[in-house]
Amino acid sequence: GSLTGHSGSVWSVAWSLDGETIASGSSDRSVLLWSKTGKHKGTLEGHSDDVTCVAWSPDGEFAASTSDDRTLKIWNVQTMQEVCTLTGHSGKVRCVAWSPDGEFVASASYDTTVKIWNAMTMQEVCSLKGHSSSVESVALSPNGKTLASASRGDRTVRLWDLSGETPVEKGTLT
Repeated sequence: GSLTGHSGSVWSVAWSLDGETIASGSSDRSVLLWSKTGKHKGTLEGHSDDVTCVAWSPDGEFAASTSDDRTLKIWNVQTMQEVCTLTGHSGKVRCVAWSPDGEFVASASYDTTVKIWNAMTMQEVCSLKGHSSSVESVALSPNGKTLASASRGDRTVRLWDLSGETPVEKGTLT
């Protein structure tokens, strides 16, 4: 069956790691939560523009959403409340990914950067600069030590080593 409830285009969908809940993000500026059987569980509202990506924390207690409003929001999915709004990108934020250990979140933006945020303190740890155009997507390796970022405009995937004190660009895939 289909899950209906958004009043705008749906840009993103993600399963919780336990397979029990689905989150969807839409141009209607909301994140909807659904049970695996299709029952609407709740609505997360607070973005002022399209929600472009949703991602779950590894423990399933939190969801992150990105938006064309240039922010990233962290939500407590048990209480359906916003935990915080992360600001710092100067362009639309297109993608978010949690580290496998849940300790940090990475966000990709039209401002050509990937930002790493501490998921405990909700503070920006660093900004990865290497792309010459908007960054559309970000993903972390299963061990959390390598980040991949993709740019539509510069047509590259860049790999970043996160294992040391400071992230280092490992290479570019073209």
